[in-house]
Amino acid sequence: MSETDRRRKRIFPDAGADLDHLRHIPDTPQTRSPTYRLAFADPDFMLRDELRPVRLQLELMKPELVLAEEGVDSTVVIFGGARILPPEDRHAARTPLHARLSRYYEEARDFAYRVTRRSLETGGRELVITTGGGPGAMEAGNRGAAEAGGRSIGLGIVLPHEQAPNLYVTPELSFNFHYFAIRKMHFLMRAKCIAVFPGGFGTLDELFETLTLIQTGRMNRIPIFLFGREFWDQVVDFGKLAEAGTISPEDLDLFRVVETGSEAAEALFAWLEEEGDIPTLQEI
Repeated sequence: MSETDRRRKRIFPDAGADLDHLRHIPDTPQTRSPTYRLAFADPDFMLRDELRPVRLQLELMKPELVLAEEGVDSTVVIFGGARILPPEDRHAARTPLHARLSRYYEEARDFAYRVTRRSLETGGRELVITTGGGPGAMEAGNRGAAEAGGRSIGLGIVLPHEQAPNLYVTPELSFNFHYFAIRKMHFLMRAKCIAVFPGGFGTLDELFETLTLIQTGRMNRIPIFLFGREFWDQVVDFGKLAEAGTISPEDLDLFRVVETGSEAAEALFAWLEEEGDIPTLQEI
C-alpha cells in the first residue's frame, strides 16, 4: 500500500496533512511565533538538549525503517581507513608503508565485488555491502558492489573535515548520522561478516568494539577478516594480549588475517554454507 493510500484510509488527519495545512494559514504575529509551530516541525525545539533522547531514537528508527522497506536482510560490513589510496594515487602516500597499503584498496573492491555477485545470485537481499560511506577503503567497497551491479549502503557521519559520501554508495541507501553510537549499532545489527582493512583510530575502534561484543557474548559470532598481515602485525600484538592474560588464547580465533579479497570471500561463503545462514539458489 502506498503512502497516499494509507493516508486516505486514516480516520484522523496525519502529521503530513496538518503540516501542509499550515502552509496556507494567515500570516499573523501569532502564526509566526515559534510556539505555534508543530513540535515535530520546529527545528529549534527538536535541537534542544532536552530532546536528545528523541533524536537518538529517530537516528535508530530512520535507517531501520528504510532498510526494512528496501529489503535489506543482512549485510557484509567493510571497515577501513579513509586514507587508503587507490593504487594510481600511491605516489601521494606519506610513508613507504602507506604506499604499500594502497593494494588493499583493490582488495576491498574485489572482496565487495565477489560478495555482491553472490548476493545477487540469491536475490540481492542478503550480504549487502555496507561501509562508512567515505573515501579510501570505504569507497573501494561501495565501488566493488556497484561494479558487480548491486546495491551498497553508506553510513556516514557529520565530521568537521569529511567530504560528502563517495559516489558509489546507492543513493537510496546513503545515510548520515550525528551520533556515533547509533551509527555503530546500524553497522552491526544486520552484519553477517566484518572485513577490516588497514586504518586509523576509527577503524581500530570499530574492530575492537565488535571483538568485545562477540567475546562477551553480547553478539553472535560472525567471521571477522583482518586484511594485511604486515599492517596488523605491526599495529597490534594480539599474541601479547593472550600472553599477558588479558584475553584468552581462544580469543585469537575470533578473527582471521587474510591478504586477498578472494581468500576472504571464499572463507565467508564456506562459513555461511556451513551455518546454513543464507538461502541457496534452489531456495530462491
